[in-house]
Amino acid sequence: MHTRFFTAILFLFNLLCLQSAVGNPPDLMLLQHYEKQDVTGWVISEKLDGIRGYWDGSQLYTRQNQILTPPHYFLRDFPPFAIDGELFSQRGQFEKISSIVRSQKDKGWESLALHVFDVPTAKGNLFERLAVLEDYLKTHPTPYIKIIKQTPIQSPQHIQQFLKEIEGLNGEGVVIRNPNAPYEFGKRSTQILKLKTALDEECTVIEHHKGKGQFANVLGSLTCENQRGRFKIGSGFTLKQRTNPPPIGSVITYKYRGLTNSGKPRFATYWREKK
Repeated sequence: MHTRFFTAILFLFNLLCLQSAVGNPPDLMLLQHYEKQDVTGWVISEKLDGIRGYWDGSQLYTRQNQILTPPHYFLRDFPPFAIDGELFSQRGQFEKISSIVRSQKDKGWESLALHVFDVPTAKGNLFERLAVLEDYLKTHPTPYIKIIKQTPIQSPQHIQQFLKEIEGLNGEGVVIRNPNAPYEFGKRSTQILKLKTALDEECTVIEHHKGKGQFANVLGSLTCENQRGRFKIGSGFTLKQRTNPPPIGSVITYKYRGLTNSGKPRFATYWREKK
């Protein structure tokens, strides 16, 4: 009896602390890259390829702090405290997810859920913070909030095996994090890392496009062509490369993150010119 009473009081105290933190969205914690750092005692999870969603207790925001407008049924049972996660449905559906999230009308929100990886203003380690949300969901169940499973890392080989399994399922990659580290606002944290296999291909440059703004007098983007068709590449160039871009007819290598529904490379980024 006393144990249940103490647990209830502790939960209410945490809830009041979390409610007091509700307000304007802060700059969110961002990920750095995994480069074989020592991650003994850390955990690993799938990196979901969706739209970042930060719920501050009253409104839902994107990573760029744009307010989203989901239908009432989606947010009805969201908690009165902040949770951070990814709006996601299934692998390989980034374009569809993005279209649903950014539409001003309900064009499929019922297919999404906020997959939560942290409760930013809660106390304790990652598992204790997530437990606050777990307790809330016991009395406020909703299909629109899911907690991302965090798996303890067994070895460096375990990381590579997990990555291979996720990418074999058409997943984007994995996230590695220190469960004992706090949520860090407004920075790229060394305590949460991303890992994915970079894909690259070659294409032939067929057209240059003048830039705008700071790139008004240099290359803005280029159109290239390969077996996937024609597409533009506008990022990855140094100022020197924009001033002296790869000539038309040259072959370049670009990196990308999977394919769009139309079979074109997604997030194509210039890497180097093939000599």
